[in-house]
Amino acid sequence: MARLRYHGPLAQVLIISFVCFLCPGMFNALNAMGGAGQVDRTVSNNTNTGIYCTLIVFGVVGGAIVNLLGIRWTTCLSGLTYALYTSSYIYYNHTSKGAFSMATGPILGIGAGILWSAQGMVMMSYPEEHKKGRYISVFWVVFNLGGVIGGIVPFAINYHVGKGSSAEPLPDASYVAFVALQVAGALCALALSPPSRVIRSDGSHVMLMRYTDVQHECLETLRLFRNPWMLLLLPLSLASNFFYSYQYGPYNGALFTLRTRGLNSMLYWAAQMAAAWAVSYLHDHQAMPRRTRGLLSLAVIAALTNAMWACTLAVQLRYTKGPDAQHPQGDYPGGLIDFSESPRAAGPMLLFCFMGAADAHLQSFAYWLIGTLTNDSQMLARYAGFYKGMQSLGAAIAWQLDAHQVPLVTQLAVNWALFNFAVPFTAWVAWRIKSHRDEVEDQAADDWLMDPDSKHL
Repeated sequence: MARLRYHGPLAQVLIISFVCFLCPGMFNALNAMGGAGQVDRTVSNNTNTGIYCTLIVFGVVGGAIVNLLGIRWTTCLSGLTYALYTSSYIYYNHTSKGAFSMATGPILGIGAGILWSAQGMVMMSYPEEHKKGRYISVFWVVFNLGGVIGGIVPFAINYHVGKGSSAEPLPDASYVAFVALQVAGALCALALSPPSRVIRSDGSHVMLMRYTDVQHECLETLRLFRNPWMLLLLPLSLASNFFYSYQYGPYNGALFTLRTRGLNSMLYWAAQMAAAWAVSYLHDHQAMPRRTRGLLSLAVIAALTNAMWACTLAVQLRYTKGPDAQHPQGDYPGGLIDFSESPRAAGPMLLFCFMGAADAHLQSFAYWLIGTLTNDSQMLARYAGFYKGMQSLGAAIAWQLDAHQVPLVTQLAVNWALFNFAVPFTAWVAWRIKSHRDEVEDQAADDWLMDPDSKHL
C-alpha cells in the first residue's frame, strides 16, 4: 500500500471511509436488524421510503452541490442527518408516534445524497487508474466495519435477554450508542482536504482547476439524463439497493430473534469486508485487459447472485410473514431462529452472510465500472450522484413493497428479475470500456456504439 500522506489519495480515502463507517455504516447496521430495531416495520418502511425519495433528487444534484460548495462542511452537515434519524427512534420508543421518525427521512435523504456524491468523487477520482480497485476495497472494508460494530452493539446489549424475548424493540441504550458514533463520524469529515490540494504519489494533481458555477452545474446535471453510459447503467442502479428492504426485513427481521438479528448484521457486514477485499485483486489485475476484468467480474456477480436468490427462495417457501403482536414467533417452522439452535440456525445465517458478500461484489464492481469512464473528479462526483439517485429510486419502490405488505415471495421474485434484467445492459458497458484514459478524458458518448479502443474513433 502506498505511503500515507495527509494530502495523498490514500489518506483522503481513509478519512471518507471513516465518515461512512460511522454514519451510513451505523445506519446500515440498524436497518439490517429489520424495522430499524423495531418489531413493527411500518414506521421504518415509510421513513426509509422518505429517505430514498429525497435521495433520488439530492443524489442526482449532490455532485453539483459538492462541486459548488466544497467537500468538508457539506459532508460534515450531511453526516449529522444520520444522527438525527437514529435519535428519532428513541422518541418512538417512548411515544409510539412515528411522525418524528418519518419527518427525519427526507432530511436524511438530502444529507445522504450529498455525502455519497462526495464519497464517490473521492473514491473513484483520487487513485491512479491501476489502484482504483484497491482503493474501492479499502473504502468498502472500512465502511462495512461500521456495520460490524453496529451489529455488535445490539447483540451485546440484548444478549442477556436470551431467545425468549423475540418481539421487543431495541432499547434506548442501543440507539444512544448509534447516535454518539454518527456524530463522531460527521466531525471526521472536517479533516478532508480540498480536492485541489490532493496530489498522487506520481506527482499528478487530482483536480485540474476549472471554473464552475450554478448554471454550469445545472446544465451538466441535466446532461446526465441523456448520457448513454448513465442510461445503460440505469437498470443496475435501480437494482443495486432494491434488495436491502427484503434482506433486512422479510428475511433477517422476520426469521430471527432480536439478539440473533444483531449477530447476523455483524456477520453480514463482515462478509462484505472480505468480499470487497477479494474482488479488488480481480479489478486491479494488470495482466488482463480492463474489458476482460469487467466482464469476468460481472459473470461472477451474476452466478453468485442467482445462486443466492435460488437458496433464498427455498427458505422463503417455508414461511409467509414475520412476527407481530398477535404472533410473536412468526410462522417459520419452529418459530423464530436463535443462534444457539446451531443445526437450525446455520443454514439461514450462512445465507444472510452470502447475501452480504454478493452485495459487496456488486457495489465494488459498479463503482469500479463507473470509475473507468473518466478520471475527472467533477464529472465523477456527478456520475456518483446519478448512480446514488437512481439507486435510491429503486430502494424507495422496494421499501414501499414491504410497507404495503406485498407477499414476501413476490418481493423476492421482483428482486431476482430486476437483477437479471440489468445484466445485459451492464455487460454492454463493460464490453465498451477503454483500456486506459487520460487524466480528465471522458468516455466519449459515441463509444457505446463503437469499440472505444478502435484507432478509427
